[in-house]
Amino acid sequence: MKKANKGKILHLAKINEKYPLCGSGKSSFPKVLTSFNKTSIHLVLLYDNIGLGKTEPEQRQTDNGSVTESFAKVIHGLKVGHLTDRVIQRSKRMVLDALGVGLLGTSTEVFHRASGYSKIYSSNVSSTVWGQPELRLPPTYAAFVNGVAIHSMDFDDTWHPATHPSGAVLPVLMALSEALPPSPKYSGLDLLLAFNVGIEVQGRLLRFSKEAYDIPKRFHPPSVVGTLGSAAAASKFFGLSVTECQEALAIAVSHAGAPMANAATQTKPLHVGNAARHGLEAAFLAMLGLQGNKRVLDLETGFGAFYTNYSPKVLPDLDSHTWLLEKQDVAFKRFPAHLATHWVADTAASMRRHLVTDKSPLPIDRIERIVLRIPDVQYVNRPFPKSEHEARHSFQYVACAMLLDGVITVPAFHKCQINRPQVRELLGKVELEHPRDNLPNFNTLYCEMSVALKDGSIFTERSDTFYGHWRKPLSQKDLQEKFRTNSCRTLSCHAVERLIEIVENLEDLEDCSVLTTLLKETSPPKIASKSI
Repeated sequence: MKKANKGKILHLAKINEKYPLCGSGKSSFPKVLTSFNKTSIHLVLLYDNIGLGKTEPEQRQTDNGSVTESFAKVIHGLKVGHLTDRVIQRSKRMVLDALGVGLLGTSTEVFHRASGYSKIYSSNVSSTVWGQPELRLPPTYAAFVNGVAIHSMDFDDTWHPATHPSGAVLPVLMALSEALPPSPKYSGLDLLLAFNVGIEVQGRLLRFSKEAYDIPKRFHPPSVVGTLGSAAAASKFFGLSVTECQEALAIAVSHAGAPMANAATQTKPLHVGNAARHGLEAAFLAMLGLQGNKRVLDLETGFGAFYTNYSPKVLPDLDSHTWLLEKQDVAFKRFPAHLATHWVADTAASMRRHLVTDKSPLPIDRIERIVLRIPDVQYVNRPFPKSEHEARHSFQYVACAMLLDGVITVPAFHKCQINRPQVRELLGKVELEHPRDNLPNFNTLYCEMSVALKDGSIFTERSDTFYGHWRKPLSQKDLQEKFRTNSCRTLSCHAVERLIEIVENLEDLEDCSVLTTLLKETSPPKIASKSI
């Protein structure tokens, strides 16, 4: 991105060469030599021997016309001038939302376990863990735990074809913008460009397979395309050469992939954290000269191993480049659960008008049967969820919670809410049907709900598009209010409002380190909820 970027890395490397590299020894774990520290030392040797901007990989022969090389050329060649007003506006909304759900996620058990593990690593070069002013980690591990936080409640954005695009990319760029030396500064436009490169790579890869358009069955998409998006964003931020970008993608593919079997468990958020971390590591290793298969995106035994009917295509030249985000916006969630459940909640909210009045609550004892006509998505079919993570992936629970309460918020997934007798009684009345025309695709699916009463009455409602979907996007006011609600329990009111203001004008920001400074400005301590 900038010619001075590699100079920044050299400066960073010399800092690490000067100081001890092992952990502080304060924990019961053995001292650990981090990958970031190893990278730093090797970078000194690399640049001392070859010279800045003239690394050996630039002189290796490449496969002209390969899909992988076309990706590398786009990653390397995209400039700030390629960004459009719409892409800037949409990506700023993604940044704000990801920061908010990440800050909220620092209250979760999975975040505390991931950050507790990461504390065994230390480095003289470190980055902020959002909302944790006393905790700094090596950039790769800061990216990891912040990525885990973003996906810890399944509250992050969702794109089409299906993935969560922001969580694997933003933590990487935030960590690097703080860890690298401050001169020259990284601007808001630098961050927006690298962020959009990471998003674009994910979207392009997803369009190489028909399977990827549907709600996933085998691999969790952020663990696959997110890892390569992270590598692409880091490569752009570092200003890597075309060949180095190509190697970073090859390395990232060997880090990619996580099974859907871990959906609705505490392990699923690790998929996003690992994508952020491993993509950043891939860029570091490529910068050191590590080589991989230069046709990794072209081959069924390469990236094609993750998808059936894989059909990759060379990307258009930069002269005719158009951003996928220009044409396809993301969905922002209003409550923390799998995106498909938002159609169910929307339908249940409409159904309440038939069943509930100001004077009468939901007549549970009069309900005979509740039928949900939804796509066949097995990992979101959980008749009696036992944990918050299972409840977030339960058509049945979201339907019952909305019917009972008329609103779904973060506390709705606490165990005490899941285990209410009224909820368990309602869950026993829910049946699922899977109409042939209701395909598991976030762009086309719908939810139809019928409630049959014991007196023979039947009411039916349907939702084709919920508020927050890309066809019915959240207003800027509501998106900002979501951010306030998510971040106010962690950050000071001043920091919350300043972050909203800065992200709103991110393209004018001269120094990205302002963002991380605000992410450390916490509110007075509060007693953490034991239910999360």
